[in-house]
Amino acid sequence: MSDKASDEIVRTDEDDNGSSRVVWFLTGAIIGATAAVLYAPKSGKDTRQYLSDQAQKGKDAIAESSSDVVDASKEMFERGRKLVEDAAELFDRGRKLVKG
Repeated sequence: MSDKASDEIVRTDEDDNGSSRVVWFLTGAIIGATAAVLYAPKSGKDTRQYLSDQAQKGKDAIAESSSDVVDASKEMFERGRKLVEDAAELFDRGRKLVKG
């Protein structure tokens, strides 16, 4: 068998392998979706409402935590500014002591 023919066979096997993976993936996705619909504890309307409520809770939690982060950042900035001012004052006092 020539190299060209063996390369073509290998390429064909790889193509078949890749397409069979896609088919198996889609089959699994369909089976999973079907099982989810059959065993869903709530109706579609209830599920959508639940998801909407959870999304709103998540949005509110993010807004609250971002507000907390902003407040903590402002506090840390003020403490850092005070530290710099104190260090500058201490430096000035030390410089005055050295000058005499």
